Amino acid sequence: MAREFQVTFDCADPERVARFWCEVLGYVVPPPPPGFDSWEIFDASLPPEHQGSAFACVDPDGAGPRLFFQRVPEGKTVKNRVHLDVRVGTGLVGAERLATLQAESDRLVPLGAREVRVFQADGVDESFIVMQDVEGNEFCLD
Repeated sequence: MAREFQVTFDCADPERVARFWCEVLGYVVPPPPPGFDSWEIFDASLPPEHQGSAFACVDPDGAGPRLFFQRVPEGKTVKNRVHLDVRVGTGLVGAERLATLQAESDRLVPLGAREVRVFQADGVDESFIVMQDVEGNEFCLD
């Protein structure tokens, strides 16, 4: 039996990182809890030490996992043990695949991403680009 799951990110600024991933994946911010007109109003209702401590985004089609972002006191210090592969070059090979990956990298850099390195494989669909999100978490354009 398949189970629902979410992917959780530890970060310093949950809303900033969540909104970045909304742009990357075409996700949206879910509606605020019942009784609140906005997330800002909900956040202001929390004790000060919990304000801004979490944020989420969801696939508007409901197919992908929920992404949850939680504030932690420590910064990122080493390579991620888990990362997302953003599949933008599926079914493409060679120069066409690499051009598609590069176009997506070019779209994400102005949003705060950083291109780390390009792995180019000749004639097969194994080329990919290692990126970092707005807080330095690695992900791949695949």
